[in-house]
Amino acid sequence: MATEIPPQPELADIDLSDLRFWARPLEERARAFALLRAQPGPVFFTLPKLPFLGQSPGSWALVHHADVTEASRHPEVFSSEPSATSPADMPRWMDGYFNSMIDMDDPRHAKIRRIVSRAFSPKMLAKAEDDIARRAARIVDELVEAGGGDFVSGAAARLPVEVICDMLGIPARHHRRVVELTNIIVGYSDPEYVGATVEYRDGVPKLGRLGTLRMLGTVASAGWRLHRLAARLGRERRAAPTGDLTSALVNANVDGERLTPREFATFFLLLVVAGNETTRNAIAHGLKLFTEHPDQRELLLADFDGRIAGAVEEIVRFSSPVIFMRRNLTRDHEMNGHTFREGDRVTLFYWSANRDEAVFADPDRFDITRSPNPHVGFGGPGPHFCLGANLARREITVMFRELFTRLPDIAAGEPDRLVSGFINGYKRLPCTFTPPRPGR
Repeated sequence: MATEIPPQPELADIDLSDLRFWARPLEERARAFALLRAQPGPVFFTLPKLPFLGQSPGSWALVHHADVTEASRHPEVFSSEPSATSPADMPRWMDGYFNSMIDMDDPRHAKIRRIVSRAFSPKMLAKAEDDIARRAARIVDELVEAGGGDFVSGAAARLPVEVICDMLGIPARHHRRVVELTNIIVGYSDPEYVGATVEYRDGVPKLGRLGTLRMLGTVASAGWRLHRLAARLGRERRAAPTGDLTSALVNANVDGERLTPREFATFFLLLVVAGNETTRNAIAHGLKLFTEHPDQRELLLADFDGRIAGAVEEIVRFSSPVIFMRRNLTRDHEMNGHTFREGDRVTLFYWSANRDEAVFADPDRFDITRSPNPHVGFGGPGPHFCLGANLARREITVMFRELFTRLPDIAAGEPDRLVSGFINGYKRLPCTFTPPRPGR
């Protein structure tokens, strides 16, 4: 019996502002972006108007690796202000919660990054190495005791949130709440997390006034709760430093510069969100990928130490947990034959850049030996490259070392995907394995 070939997408059917596009199977999304990359220039897409939010003028989609990397290298033209994470402008009253250094240009961005970068130095990460290994071992112990179940809540989400919370000095009793609040913030478009159902009228997504208010209120409340936690910890560590990351940040003085309480709170929120969501999704996608590609699992297990570094990079490239970032044109600028105008918005689609045929041979193939692998899964080159990239690499490495050493046949089932055009995430992912023999 012949295999049915899925229909190829038509350009007119691709609406990057429609949540239904982002709910499509990942293979369909890949074909759609391949079609966009085949166009002679960038594609413009509009965004739906939501009550209480200003009408977005729309955005140019940068889908080629060359365009994403060039825009990343020129922040003086492609600005992160007023926002790098939201396609539409959020209400100004929400800036106090979410306007972190990721949404800043130099010199403000450079000041904060200079202060906080010491927390992610090789020396600091080396100190955390043993702790990460101990935590991964305990998490796998408890996964074995549970007999499997949801891999996201049981393992993938636990390691990064426990590590970043411990680095910041957040007590263990708050860890579950931190996960719940970060789920709301990055899952702002998923009805499960914000309680706002998206309705479609004539194919156009509509939240309505009540739905938009509920979404904004739920997200703002999550941000406020994390800010309150940050403020309390910050006050305690200023008065009595304990040697954790919060103590270092609130008491840091670099060339006479200190973080203001608001700067610390917004960076604290960025750390717990980015330190949880992106790494947990890379780990969850990694298990799913190794389940779907047993040859790659066998290749890794044959020489784990020699191949895990390449495997981590390929997991991040292939899954691209952060789908996009936004930039804002500060002046007219020509790039690859297209003239952008001052005030234009562009969306850097890392997910598409990481599948660019001009850079990656057979880009839709998961290959842990891929070399070179100049992916942009941690952001493009430039001042906004992910500050925690090396921590994420270490966590992914340690988790798969523990999993595949003790549960070499662990396999993932069908995921429950996050409804989002921003995070390529799994809410739940069932897993099964053969229980290890006693004493192992």
